[in-house]
Amino acid sequence: MRKRIIALWHRFYMKYYICHEKIIAMKRKIFSVIACIVITAACNSNQPKETSTATSSDTSAGSTDEGTNPKGIGKYTDVQLTHPLDEKMVASGQSTYDVKCASCHKLTDERLVGPGWKGVTDKRTPEWIMNFITNTEEMIEKDTAAKNLLEVCLVQMPNQNLSEPDARSVLEFMRKNDGKK
Repeated sequence: MRKRIIALWHRFYMKYYICHEKIIAMKRKIFSVIACIVITAACNSNQPKETSTATSSDTSAGSTDEGTNPKGIGKYTDVQLTHPLDEKMVASGQSTYDVKCASCHKLTDERLVGPGWKGVTDKRTPEWIMNFITNTEEMIEKDTAAKNLLEVCLVQMPNQNLSEPDARSVLEFMRKNDGKK
């Protein structure tokens, strides 16, 4: 009986030991991946920061890159803005920003993963912004300004599957962030 208990205990200990070693190996792999990401981010932080959402050829309000439709590519050709800002839409847009946008975009002109949002409503038309938010893939494929953003940021914005009211609320929040009233 004693030998059997020792054998069972030994088998349990070996399974525990093997499992423990696998966990340690997994932790090492995760640490290595995180270290690579941090090093890559640190290396990229030495590059000159872009302070706008477009290239240097797009410096004045409403100007466009050559070959770019100022309204972008998509179904939005006439976006009606509210004057004054619709505070319900602003609050909804901020909520959407907090959940879906803040991990990649800062509210300043500083680039995180994607460009900072400060001044975006001065550089782009409301239609372009709405089309980019809701039609990202086609915009990057066909719109010169969107292609230039991809070259600067190196990461394509994922489709967030925002509804039209959500996208319009995000635009209203962007306008408030830019000091529009």
